[in-house]
Amino acid sequence: MAEASNHLTASPIVNIGSDANTPRIEASGVKTPTPVYSMSAVEDTRICVVMVGLPARGKSLIAGKIVRYLRWLSVDARSFNVGTYRRQDTPQPTADFFDINNKEGERMRRAAAEAAVKDMLKWFSQEKGTVAILDATNSTRARRRWIAQTVSARGIEVMFVESKCDDEDLIMANILEVKTTSPDYRGQDPEAAARDFRERIRNYEKVYETITETDYTYVKLINVGSQVVINCIQDYLQSRIVYFLMNLHIKPRSIWLSRHGESMYNLAGKIGGDADLSPRGMRYAEVLPELCRQSGIMPQQGITVWTSTMKRTIQTARHLPYNKLQWKALDELDSGTCDGLTYEEIEEQYPEDFKARDDDKYNYRYRGGESYRDLVIRLEPIIMEMERQENVMVVTHQAVIRCIYAYFMNVPQDRSPWMEIPLHTVIKLTPKAYGTKEERFKANIPAVSTFRPKYSSAKHQEADSPDVNELSVKMNV
Repeated sequence: MAEASNHLTASPIVNIGSDANTPRIEASGVKTPTPVYSMSAVEDTRICVVMVGLPARGKSLIAGKIVRYLRWLSVDARSFNVGTYRRQDTPQPTADFFDINNKEGERMRRAAAEAAVKDMLKWFSQEKGTVAILDATNSTRARRRWIAQTVSARGIEVMFVESKCDDEDLIMANILEVKTTSPDYRGQDPEAAARDFRERIRNYEKVYETITETDYTYVKLINVGSQVVINCIQDYLQSRIVYFLMNLHIKPRSIWLSRHGESMYNLAGKIGGDADLSPRGMRYAEVLPELCRQSGIMPQQGITVWTSTMKRTIQTARHLPYNKLQWKALDELDSGTCDGLTYEEIEEQYPEDFKARDDDKYNYRYRGGESYRDLVIRLEPIIMEMERQENVMVVTHQAVIRCIYAYFMNVPQDRSPWMEIPLHTVIKLTPKAYGTKEERFKANIPAVSTFRPKYSSAKHQEADSPDVNELSVKMNV
């Protein structure tokens, strides 16, 4: 069995291109796995990731992150939450339901686990899934042994992920999160919900057995990854999941995203390039600190601003009073031979390519350039570093934000290249246990719209601008 510290280091400026090597991040001798360039590396693999841990240890948040990460890398993954099955019969049980002496409660909890495992096995066999997450406490050796025997009998690898935490501040933060977002306590008095949830935790503590089974493949995350214990990792995809888990934390945090201000190329309808900001883009840079303040970033807050290496993002972030890092990996999607052209010119000069890109925008690669799939691979080190951070603001480009937004909001790949990401807008994403909260703060500064509908070569049009700064909020689950 090996233990690894979760202290990772990486160069803040990552050079990625035809002549550059993907940066290798190391943790106690563990090297960065190769990116998932195609499904060929995992097509014969089937893994059941079994979550283990007491309530309020971030299991559902971790499970959701694993699924989101794998889907973002084109790996078919799905979470099976046992609580969802249990709520079909007992939608809002009290803590007594989870008491070891409540035999009826034990029977119903067992039935929910069996139903979840049955559906999971059906998903593997009928839908040819690759990675399933069984999200539950799975707190006893007997329960884990039953799962391991049932699943491995179908030729599916079993990998346990235990989240252990004795940091009272983190536990209390998770309790506060659960009482406001868990379906078990929806519509209930928050303080009563918190008391009941603490009693539920005490009931689980009476029977909880940490993983010590040396013949199991497992990862044990202690105090949100301050220590990581790894045992019997067997193959490539398991190592990918382990490396991802080593970068996670479940502390409350937000991610702020903003495109650069309107550029001279935006005004001309051209793509790519390294243009300066337009006069309106310069105005956006000037008001961006106030827009950030309205979105909840305080001047004394320990936040870092990441930009690309291109002039328009650096100019946009110039007035922000925070530490700044430039990342080559955050540069805009490389449009190759089409760099500096308008969409009308691309349609005229490369009509077959223009149509092929709209037919499959995620996979189409510009001549001498990149596809959205290539961009996702380039951004993987960025995503890993973002998962390690607490609060970070990223000022970058349309395609890059589409990929980052799709990761955090679980947007399907075929939809992500067609999302509208407007100029002069700050997007605030706050990960929660049961989804991601999104807030948008739009500056009162006009800008062109660079969104192009499918099969259209329309020029960039003037976008509507609000009379005052606008706020919109939604929750992705």
